[in-house]
Amino acid sequence: MDKRQLPVGFMDSGVGGISVLKSTIEILPHEDFLYYGDSLHAPYGTKSVDEIKQLTFNVVEYLLTKGIKALVVACNTATSAAINDLRNQYPNMPIVGIEPAIKPAVTTNQGGRIIVMATPMTIKQDKFCQLLEKYQNDADIVPLGCDHLMEFVEEGILSGEPLKAYFDEYLKPYITNNTETIVLGCTHYPFLYPYLKKYLNNDHIHIIDGSYGTAMELKRRLEASDLLNSEHQGNIIIENSLDSQNIIDLSWELLKKPTYEKC
Repeated sequence: MDKRQLPVGFMDSGVGGISVLKSTIEILPHEDFLYYGDSLHAPYGTKSVDEIKQLTFNVVEYLLTKGIKALVVACNTATSAAINDLRNQYPNMPIVGIEPAIKPAVTTNQGGRIIVMATPMTIKQDKFCQLLEKYQNDADIVPLGCDHLMEFVEEGILSGEPLKAYFDEYLKPYITNNTETIVLGCTHYPFLYPYLKKYLNNDHIHIIDGSYGTAMELKRRLEASDLLNSEHQGNIIIENSLDSQNIIDLSWELLKKPTYEKC
């Protein structure tokens, strides 16, 4: 079989990576995609590095049995913990991860504060610390560990009083008159974009994430490996480790929802 006809595998700790898949479909409409969410073991962001690596490899090994030509680790936490090990283990496969969009935020910064919302584990990882160190002299960057925020999305709660109460407690104290950009550093968070935009009620605060950049990097990797498919309308398969039709229905529902500002 022509390898170009094989699907691209996507993995995430749950439904959050659907936001990355959404961007990728727009850029690569002729590709087939197999998305696997590990909601049974979510959240990854509160687990140890070793646990995250093991869970990530379990999903990737499953995707490989399905026959994929490339892999997207559509989870900031899994990328931080496991991307290097994955590339060492599978050197002949294009593997693309995702990281908080600090670089685009700094590149467009006009002197205001940049708040990076991410899971506590992402913020603790060396990969994030190195990224922060690279740009910390160029802007006022504030990392904000958002414990349990991704669970709202896993439960399909994208607006309402519980979310408002969460933002009041965890986000509001960091918002200043000088806040310019909020980086959504977890792939679940873009689905909260419409409500967050409404909550902030401030058109001067930009909200961005790294999905578009990840999708473009995948396109570059596929082109470089002569794996780009351009011959048919792409198909999408969504699977989840939870034995629940509700989580599959939620995944398809999220795929149709508006999310983020491209960066």
